[in-house]
Amino acid sequence: MNKAELVAAVAEKAGIQRTVAEKAVKAFTDVVSEQLVSGDKIQLVGFGTFEVVERAAREGRNPKSGEPMKIEASKSPKFKAGKALKDMVNEVDA
Repeated sequence: MNKAELVAAVAEKAGIQRTVAEKAVKAFTDVVSEQLVSGDKIQLVGFGTFEVVERAAREGRNPKSGEPMKIEASKSPKFKAGKALKDMVNEVDA
């Protein structure tokens, strides 16, 4: 599902116009991004948690040459699914 399909699905599910759903989806992604940039964690009970994890500097290998190389420390966004979401996904497969 891409962004346009998500907007259409939200509009249909909520019974709202597509333009309103597009604004809501954009607002959600903007707020999540802003909070993660500021170092905050967003916890939606039953759905999951968005947070930033710090990756330590480490040594890796250049896949082309095999030479060792230093990989700088970085921050990465992470989503951890909540129990209710995990259960829903697993029920579909069962």
